[in-house]
Amino acid sequence: MFYNTGNFFHPSDDPLTDDDEFTPDGVMRWTESRYRKKISAVYRAIVAAGGWSPPSVVAFCEVESRKVLDDLIYDTYLSKYNYSVIHRDSPDRRGIDVCLIYRKDILDVLSYSWHYLKDTAAVDYPTREILYARFKTGDDTLHVIVNHWPSRRGGVLAAAGLRDDIMKTVRVLADSISCAHRGRAKIIITGDFNAVAGDRVMQDLVKGVGLGGVDYSPRLVNLSDGTTQDVAGTYRYRGLWETIDQFIVSGWILECESGLAADSDSFTVVSQDFLLEKDPLYPGVSPFATYRGYSYQGGYSDHLPVMLEMTVRPDRLQE
Repeated sequence: MFYNTGNFFHPSDDPLTDDDEFTPDGVMRWTESRYRKKISAVYRAIVAAGGWSPPSVVAFCEVESRKVLDDLIYDTYLSKYNYSVIHRDSPDRRGIDVCLIYRKDILDVLSYSWHYLKDTAAVDYPTREILYARFKTGDDTLHVIVNHWPSRRGGVLAAAGLRDDIMKTVRVLADSISCAHRGRAKIIITGDFNAVAGDRVMQDLVKGVGLGGVDYSPRLVNLSDGTTQDVAGTYRYRGLWETIDQFIVSGWILECESGLAADSDSFTVVSQDFLLEKDPLYPGVSPFATYRGYSYQGGYSDHLPVMLEMTVRPDRLQE
């Protein structure tokens, strides 16, 4: 599962980041009670996505701190499911991070690393890091790359070059993983890309445009491209739905004859009724957010979660 939790801040002030809005004295009046309601909301979204069994991995963006994740997995019924945390503070000025939780009863973490651009553009426009985590389950190794790319709005031109650089960093990372596994790596790339599947930057990521290619360069497939859902996207802007929260997988996940696998229709948008509300400005519904502008609504997030359902194909072979 991936979920942009929409400003999941702890109410205490972090003097090292620009989080003043989301404190009790800030413009959002972000109190302990509102924070606890947000924890319950995120917990409910996770449980709803997983049904009888919560997801093995839940990747997030817009989470402020490790404390937030600890409160989520230890102070709710998620404590029954043996989750552990991968997190570190990012260079983002507001202090929002990419991170994940995973079920230790299902997955063993082999390694994880953080990838960030250290060039001039990144210094001028600090943004979130890319998280890469490598898991073992049974005979399979699963490679998960989590993203939160800069927005196209409020600085499209300023961030355009940085977005291209981030895309290339992700693609080079996927190429390196695939090369190390002779083209048989099971790679999942997920996150809020602030772009739809048809945008040039996403097409370049899938095709590896301009990167030259390497031996065993993976075929990447964007499972959210053209998928029909009960709702028309994961985020709604001025009445228009966009699927900017996505899952992209290596072809080997679709093609392998054994072990962990997915099908072309394995991607879903989590869209239970309680995650939606009637849009006050445009016809239809929108994600039920915690805030609408500066007005507290008490909802979940301005994004809907997305899921990738994987199965185990029967004739397991040692990779």
